[in-house]
Amino acid sequence: MAARRCGRGEMQTPITFGTSGWRGILGEDFTFDNVRAVIQAIAEHLHQEQLADQGVIVGYDPRFLGERFAAEAACVLAGNRVPVQLCTRDVPTPTLAYAILSRRLAGGVNITASHNSHEYNGLKFSPAWGGPALPETTRRIEERANQLRGRGSIKSIPLERARQQGLLHETDPCEDYLAGLEKLLDMEPMRRAELRVVVDPVYGAGRGYVDTFLRRAGCQVTTLHTERDPYFGGQRPEPAEDVLQALSATVVREGAALGVATDGDADRFGIIDADGTFMQPNHVLALLLDYLIDTRGWSGGVARSVATTHLLDAVARKHGREVYETPVGFKFIGDLLHRGKIVLGGEESAGLSIQGHVPEKDGILACVLVAEMVARRGQTLRQMLDHLFHEVGPVYPRRDNFALTPALKARLIQRLESPPATLAGSPIREVQRVDGAKFLLADGRWALIRLSGTEPVVRCYGEAASPQALDQLLRAVHALIFA
Repeated sequence: MAARRCGRGEMQTPITFGTSGWRGILGEDFTFDNVRAVIQAIAEHLHQEQLADQGVIVGYDPRFLGERFAAEAACVLAGNRVPVQLCTRDVPTPTLAYAILSRRLAGGVNITASHNSHEYNGLKFSPAWGGPALPETTRRIEERANQLRGRGSIKSIPLERARQQGLLHETDPCEDYLAGLEKLLDMEPMRRAELRVVVDPVYGAGRGYVDTFLRRAGCQVTTLHTERDPYFGGQRPEPAEDVLQALSATVVREGAALGVATDGDADRFGIIDADGTFMQPNHVLALLLDYLIDTRGWSGGVARSVATTHLLDAVARKHGREVYETPVGFKFIGDLLHRGKIVLGGEESAGLSIQGHVPEKDGILACVLVAEMVARRGQTLRQMLDHLFHEVGPVYPRRDNFALTPALKARLIQRLESPPATLAGSPIREVQRVDGAKFLLADGRWALIRLSGTEPVVRCYGEAASPQALDQLLRAVHALIFA
């Protein structure tokens, strides 16, 4: 969608929901006026669905003005006669999802830009089923929000009047959520092992969640970066390898069994092994799938996005389980969880949830599940991964991102319409177009080329049975893009 001209010759960027909500530069795209328009559109949507009376929970992450944006959202919802539960502190997105389901609400709004850097803010809307809103819902909301901007059609009342009218109540859903986790986890192995774990919420909304849970489970816990810092220590709040250097060093220094981290709104995870090694999220997903099937005996398949490791497929074959492949975006996996189709759903970008939990990715859940697995199996993650490779074969994944000029992007789109017959010396046996162009090679490798919908970037994913074969594959993908 092109930008449209507004007052004084400026260009106004349309409100657009991506794979996980709407995000924009704070003070430029993400403004109070735009937030009010989006919330007005959500309120109208809930009235159309005849769900408004059930109420909405509103939260925020630790960014600049998070409380203020959340309060404005509450004012607009209350102005539209939608009851509001307003969080009293920053809150993880999966915690809001749990509250939506346990309290039978119409939905939830979180003011968060997730793992994006501090200059961004954003908004996630979760409907009554607890997962990320599906595209048909967000399309209606964004269309209406763009119509409303600058037209003075926003209904809003002050917070105090909303309280007086019984439309606003303050809440902290933390304890309810942690109690729900206790029902999913096996606490006894952690108590017996007295596991030493280092926890890093990277200054995000996960502060006080993973560490509190693990201490209650009998673990010895060291914490990093638990104070509120809207700058996130000068780094993006993403639990990626380059961000988690302090966590890695602390794990080694303290002789911990494990290091765990969450992102800005705690829906993504990062895992450090006992020797300080960062564990690929793809590998963590496969280990947890194997572990959950072994220990829980649940029925159901596994879901992964088109960009996520086929090691999950190998584990599923080992256990005789079906695999569901989805477009990128956890909302599609969440829908399968909601419908009871799968044991575990995962995305390579460190997103996971499981049967019996919220249909939303949950970094807190992933961290405590890994702690349970390490305590129960009494092995390092590397030892577990080596064992899994011995059973189903080694798999090495990687993702590379490249910036594109408009001319390069146009050429790439044209090139992908008529792909080559071979890639990296192997015939292409199939091209899948679930989301981007995914090349399945005759030798078992695969590569995915996927254009970002929100920035001039192409994301390239590849997977092979050795690091050398993977490097050759991604060099060929690079040549295809920039030839």
